[in-house]
Amino acid sequence: MTDTVLPRPRGAAAPLAALLLLFAWFAWTAWARPLMLPDEGRYASVAWEMLRSGDWLTPTLDGLPFFHKPPLFYWITAGSLAAFGLHEWAARLASVLGATLGAWSLYLFARRWAGERIARASALVLATLPLFFLAGQFANLDMLVAGCIAAAVVAFADAVLAEREGLPYRRSLALAFLLAALGVLAKGLIGFVLPVLVGGIWILLLRRPRALLMMLWPPGLVLFALVAAPWFVVMQQRFPDFLYYFFVVQHFKRFAETGFNNAQPFFFYPVVLALASLPWFAWLWLARGRAHWADARRQPLRWLMAVWLVVIVGFFSLPQSKLVGYVLPAVPPLAFLIADAANARFASRAWTFSAVVAAALGLAVIATTSLGFDRSVRRLAAPLMAQRSAGEPIVFIDEYYYDLPFYARLREPVRVLEDWSDPAIPRRDNWRKELYDAGQFDRAAADRLLVPRVELPSLLCLEPVTWVLAQTDAAGRYPVLAHATVVATQRKTTLWRVERHAPGVSAVLDCRGTPNAG
Repeated sequence: MTDTVLPRPRGAAAPLAALLLLFAWFAWTAWARPLMLPDEGRYASVAWEMLRSGDWLTPTLDGLPFFHKPPLFYWITAGSLAAFGLHEWAARLASVLGATLGAWSLYLFARRWAGERIARASALVLATLPLFFLAGQFANLDMLVAGCIAAAVVAFADAVLAEREGLPYRRSLALAFLLAALGVLAKGLIGFVLPVLVGGIWILLLRRPRALLMMLWPPGLVLFALVAAPWFVVMQQRFPDFLYYFFVVQHFKRFAETGFNNAQPFFFYPVVLALASLPWFAWLWLARGRAHWADARRQPLRWLMAVWLVVIVGFFSLPQSKLVGYVLPAVPPLAFLIADAANARFASRAWTFSAVVAAALGLAVIATTSLGFDRSVRRLAAPLMAQRSAGEPIVFIDEYYYDLPFYARLREPVRVLEDWSDPAIPRRDNWRKELYDAGQFDRAAADRLLVPRVELPSLLCLEPVTWVLAQTDAAGRYPVLAHATVVATQRKTTLWRVERHAPGVSAVLDCRGTPNAG
C-alpha cells in the first residue's frame, strides 16, 4: 500500500473503479454485529414498520407517527429490507450509500481540480478514517445526510470553478440543488443550510460576490422545491401540527435549548475529530506554513476545505447537545487537507503505516462490537417467533425494546406499559418522550398502545396468551410474572409467556367479569 488503495485504471474507468471499491470497503463488514441501541434499533424498526404497513409516507414508531426526522433514510432502508430481507447489513445500506457518496464525490472533485494523485489520497484517507469508516456502517441518519452535504458542497464548488474558467457549469449547479434537497429529506434543514453557508463564505473569500447569484438560480430553486417540498406538504395536510413540531421543536428548540441529552463543552468536536482521525490527523502538521496556504494554484481548493471544516465544526459546537455523528460532514474536507498536506510523502513508509493503522483501528472496533457490548434483544426474538401464535399480543413493561420488532418481524405494534401521566415525560429526551410525542399525532392509537402500568392485570385478562418483555427483576414488582412461564432470558431482560388460565396466573389476575376472559 502506497499512496492509495484505489485501483489504477485511467480515463473513464478510474471513477467507476473508485466507486465500486469504496462501496465494497464500507459494505463488507456491515453484517458483522447486531444492531446497536437505541439508534440502530429505532431507525431499522421504523423502516420495517414502513415496509410492512405499506405506508411509505408516514414514518411510525410502534404504530405512532414518528416525526423526529424526514423519510429518506426510511425509504432507502425499507427498500433494502424488501429486496434483501431483514438483515443487519440491509438495515445499514443507507449509511453505506451515504459514506460512498461522500467519499466518491470528494474523489471526483479532487480528481478534476487537484489531479488523480490527490484524489486517490483523499479517498484513501477519508475511507480509512476510523470515524468515517465506522459511521459508514451505522444505521442512523448522520452518514446519509453527511454524504448529501459533502456531495452538494463539491458540486456547487465545481460549478463555481467551472464558471470561472469559462467551462460548462449548469449541470453541476443543478446537481448541487438536487443533493441539497436530498439532504433536507435525509435530516432536515441542515441539508440545505450547511452547503449554503460553506459555499457563501468560500465565495466571499475568493472575492467573487457575484457568484452568490448562483445560489438563486431559478431552475435550481425549482428543482430543489420539487424534490424537497412534497413530503412536507403532505404531512402537514395529514397532521396539522406537523410543521411546528418538525421545524420548531425538532430543529430550532433542539438547537437552542438545553433540555436535550448529550450536553458537551464547546471544544467537544475539535477533540473528537483529532482523536477519531488518528493517525491521519498528525499529517496536518505539514500544512502549518504560510507558503502552503499562499500557493495560488491550490488556494481556492484549500480555502474551500478550510471553510467547510470550520463552518461545520463551528455550527454544531454552538448548541449544548452534541453527538459524535453530527460532525461527520466535516470529515471529507479534513481528509482532503490531510492528503494535500502530505502530497510529497505518499510513497513514504509513514504514509503506508498511517493507512494500515487507520484501517486496522476501524476493523478492530467492528470486531470488538461484534463480540461484545451486545445490548440487543435479538436472542429473544427467535423463541418468540417460534412459539408465538398469530394474534397473541406483546407487551413491553417499563422499557421500549427498539430492535425486537425488527428481529422478531412483528407485524403489529406492541403495548407499552409505563406511567404515562408523569408530567416529566415531555421534558426528558428518551424513549418515553419519543413515544409520548408520537402519540400526540394519533391520540386513538396512543390510548390503545401506551398503557398505564396499573392496567397490566386487565390487559393480561383480554387474551388467552400474552407475551411480556421486561427487565428480569420486574417479576418482583409485578406478581403475575412470578407465575408466568419464562421463555428466554438475555442479560437482564426476560421474555415471559402469560397464560391467563394457568393456575398461578389465574389466581393473581382474577379475570372474572373481564370481557373475552371466559
